[in-house]
Amino acid sequence: MASVTRWLGMQFRRFGPAKEQVSVIGQGTWYLDPGSRASVVTALRQGLDFGMRHIDTAELYGDGEAERIVGDAIAGRRDEVFLVSKVLPRNATRLGTIAACERSLARLRTDHLDCYLLHWRGPYPLEETIAGFEQLVFRGKIHHWGVSNFDVPDLEEALSIAGPDQITCDQVLYHLQERAIEHAVLPWCLRHGVAIVAYSPFGHGHFPSSHTRGGRLLEQIAEAHNATPRQVALAFLVCRDLLFAIPKASNPEHTAENAGAGNLRLSDEELLKIDRAFPVGPPRRELPML
Repeated sequence: MASVTRWLGMQFRRFGPAKEQVSVIGQGTWYLDPGSRASVVTALRQGLDFGMRHIDTAELYGDGEAERIVGDAIAGRRDEVFLVSKVLPRNATRLGTIAACERSLARLRTDHLDCYLLHWRGPYPLEETIAGFEQLVFRGKIHHWGVSNFDVPDLEEALSIAGPDQITCDQVLYHLQERAIEHAVLPWCLRHGVAIVAYSPFGHGHFPSSHTRGGRLLEQIAEAHNATPRQVALAFLVCRDLLFAIPKASNPEHTAENAGAGNLRLSDEELLKIDRAFPVGPPRRELPML
């Protein structure tokens, strides 16, 4: 087994229609443990050192506490970060979106977000939310906006309202054992130049074990690259343009391991083996709402 500190440099690519180049592996903050605040702040800052400049958070996470922790982590380093947060659907009227963004900015202690997302489809018309996003862009409070947990009909509706090259990303559940987005959402986003950001890329604590055929395959490929199985899994998920992943890391060791996937290139044969070991499965009726 390779050391989890394997790191050869981070790969960056264009983030959908945005001009910015963003690290293919970022840092998620869902389910951060506020009780280990110092360790989390250290891990996030170490992630920046390793090139994981994309930090994702939301007003939902810890009822704003995750944003406060991120604010601590990026203090003095804001210009290094591609910072993303999300508005809750219950707040996503035009004025509510603007007010929620202002609260997030205060908790993060910054004057702008690089991207602001609607966390999932809610009760208010998309016209309202998008109007709020556009006003925030006009005021310089956000640079770009996107969505999360949107299926193709939702994406089509947002596109019809906003026009092309406005939806920056769709952040979705995507890991080796949950590849349903590959049926329709991923092709739609690739066709329209919308970035896909994979959250929970290790599968909510159910990463394939060495007792399974897929787990053994990941171990074999990892050994060939002096990497770890989790690094191989991340490299598979971001192997194409417009694909990004935001694994959570609440301690420095996990941060170093995640960063090690940032420049890991798998061969076509290895990608095909992983694809066959973790089949896509049937399409979902709808995407999860978290």
